Amino acid sequence: MPRVIHTAQALVDVVLEVPGLPSRGGNVMATTAQRYAGGAVTILLAAARAGAEAVHAGSVGTGPNGDLIRATLDADGVAVSSPPVPDLDTGICVVLVEPSAERTFVTTLGAERHVTPASLATAGPQPADVVCVSGYSLIEPTVDDLLPWLESLAGVEVVLDPGAIFAELPDDVRRRVLARTTVWTSNAEEAEHLCGTGSLEAAPSLIAEMLGPDAVVVVRDGEHGCSVHVGGPGGRTAVVPGFPRTAVDTNGAGDTHTGALCARIAVGEPGRDLDAWVAAARYANAAAAIKVTRRGPTTAPTAAQIEAFLAEQ
Repeated sequence: MPRVIHTAQALVDVVLEVPGLPSRGGNVMATTAQRYAGGAVTILLAAARAGAEAVHAGSVGTGPNGDLIRATLDADGVAVSSPPVPDLDTGICVVLVEPSAERTFVTTLGAERHVTPASLATAGPQPADVVCVSGYSLIEPTVDDLLPWLESLAGVEVVLDPGAIFAELPDDVRRRVLARTTVWTSNAEEAEHLCGTGSLEAAPSLIAEMLGPDAVVVVRDGEHGCSVHVGGPGGRTAVVPGFPRTAVDTNGAGDTHTGALCARIAVGEPGRDLDAWVAAARYANAAAAIKVTRRGPTTAPTAAQIEAFLAEQ
């Protein structure tokens, strides 16, 4: 079975629920505080729980943060292929969650930025594997080794999760990454930054014009669902309705959608059939809908829970 291999940063999320953001120089009292393994971990757990074999090819530190990441991944059978980075721990991401479920982030840098061609190669990508790339890995210092390694791969699905940072990257980096991308998956705002619109009907085909002829584009918009474009320029687009739910925590919802989608690529092998991609997107929409009703970034549903949810709709 093809595997889901993620190359991005695994971080520790320090999640603080606050009644609102403080004014500049002010203070606010958090109502709860939790510490989770996050970043690429959320996507990997979602993929593993949806039935895929998942591997983390990014770097993990030596210390309590790295230990938490390894233990969290191991509990769901996700392998960490690269050896621990000596004498340096993994960084953290402070997440401020407001009652509306809006999130604000502050991130540090640590061992997760110390990737090399040798550390990435420990995952041993094979043809048909699904290799995930984050836009947040396409900055210094990780881009220097990640991008040439990515361009050296053959026969794999390269899934790009661009993040908000992608629009700010140098033109040459964006061009090289888009040339290697076979599946684009982003939220509507990230799509708008690239092509000028976040419309589920219009954005996918515009993004497809920047990718290869067989690329697939997925653009999601929260409870409104997502759209899928198959066939490159001149291909077909379908809007896949979402499953509106009252959100208690949206942290990790997009990553859960991406992980579930990657699992369907690996397990379901949709090829380039639009109907198969629509089914995979509906599956991912269901996974994200379940996730927003749960607190914490590592609460992705299992395949059985997703199937039961879909059976009820």
